[in-house]
Amino acid sequence: MQQTFYKYQGTGNDFVMIDNRQQMFDKNNTKRVQFLCDRRFGIGADGLLLLENHPEYDFKMVYYNADGNESSMCGNGGRCLVAFAKQLGVISNQAVFEAIDGLHHAKINGDIVQLQMLDVNTIEKHDNHVFLNTGSPHHVQFESEIENFDIKTKGAKIRYGAPYNEAGSNVNFVKKLSNDAFRVRTYERGVEDETLSCGTGVTAVAIAMHFLGETDKNQVTLQVEGGELKVCFDVQNNTYSNVWLIGPATFVFKGNI
Repeated sequence: MQQTFYKYQGTGNDFVMIDNRQQMFDKNNTKRVQFLCDRRFGIGADGLLLLENHPEYDFKMVYYNADGNESSMCGNGGRCLVAFAKQLGVISNQAVFEAIDGLHHAKINGDIVQLQMLDVNTIEKHDNHVFLNTGSPHHVQFESEIENFDIKTKGAKIRYGAPYNEAGSNVNFVKKLSNDAFRVRTYERGVEDETLSCGTGVTAVAIAMHFLGETDKNQVTLQVEGGELKVCFDVQNNTYSNVWLIGPATFVFKGNI
């Protein structure tokens, strides 16, 4: 069976997009998702997203990691899906959609998509890292030698280690560049490797850096391997609200497979 797909990327975090408003895609076929995301035998992507109808809101987002399993929230994937929804004519310049972690608001202006993320009111501070959930779980720690750091090996060790074990966590390594800018490299569970960018990851880093007192700004610039993202937020009584992930979401190509 032939499948029409669209390819999008957000700061190098790339996704296969499928219009599933007619419910033609077999969501239980894990091997199919794996094949489509495979960079040698399929299309190649960090994940696959389905755009589906929703009875109340503009659309529903369903996200799968490259390993074929439905996953927790993907920030860059959500931003790319908003751009895809506009390309399909489902929305114009604003959207409200449902994802696995709840409702999200979004705005689009040219190739820049702003996505509202979950409020964060629980941050765990440990001796050498911070842990928080921004729609997906994230371990955040400093790494001074970030440029030559073995992200895959060290990230996997933390991802599968205690206390995360089988459920796992995404792992973010951070280097401070200035009061409002940080370099970030991320090991993503489900991809089981470094990705060029992670939306929920940079959101976690921005909030963690403010929580630790590394920045006093409520808008932070995050430099990732695939470009640059911004995160802004409000904070009161250790609750981070009105959290927005901002950056480019770009159409790459359309095809059939």
